[in-house]
Amino acid sequence: MPVDQQYYREVASGSTAEKLLIAARDRIYQDFIARMQPSALDEILDVGVSDVINDGANVLERSYPHQHKITACGLGEGIGFKAAFPLCRYVQIEPNTRLPFNDNAFDVATSNAVLEHASSHENQVLLVEELCRVARRVFITVPNRFFPVEHHTAIPLAHYLDGTFRIACRIAGKSEWTDEQNLILMTRKRLLGLAAKSSTPKSAAVGYTGLSLGPLSSNLYLAFR
Repeated sequence: MPVDQQYYREVASGSTAEKLLIAARDRIYQDFIARMQPSALDEILDVGVSDVINDGANVLERSYPHQHKITACGLGEGIGFKAAFPLCRYVQIEPNTRLPFNDNAFDVATSNAVLEHASSHENQVLLVEELCRVARRVFITVPNRFFPVEHHTAIPLAHYLDGTFRIACRIAGKSEWTDEQNLILMTRKRLLGLAAKSSTPKSAAVGYTGLSLGPLSSNLYLAFR
């Protein structure tokens, strides 16, 4: 079983949830292109790709016209990923460690739906700093805590408060998602705090992406240039 299969348990193939996931990630891809403006010659690093192959996963690899310029990193062996995207270079990495690349090895680095699984604030800062170390421009996206439906559990509204989220997850048999080792619910304020804590000299911008609902949009981005 792919190491990240648990993140797609609530998204059945052909379901409304999958259609919304695809729409959100297509918008994330559009914002990535608009913000990072990669050229055909740019080397791109994608940290946290999935070995789950479906229409909602790995949006950069599915959509970018210069697939051979992408270096993809994942926690697993990448067997399914490499079969689906043979033009990409795949590198297996360990969680919460330095990335195995030199400073400024890439023009652009991106990471989608990874930062919230870094297991601690310190590891989140490390990931932000590592992406900024190895690339000149960086685009990070996470689920927005204030989207009406929590992404990993499909539980509506209860995740706005820690206490109600714990109760709802216990009732639904999904208490593992209340442990910050598995999930850190992300807000715009938290992203701004990570940018402030990181040692990178790059300028940061935080905004909404994914399904567009203003402050309730499905996703947030943190961009460095």
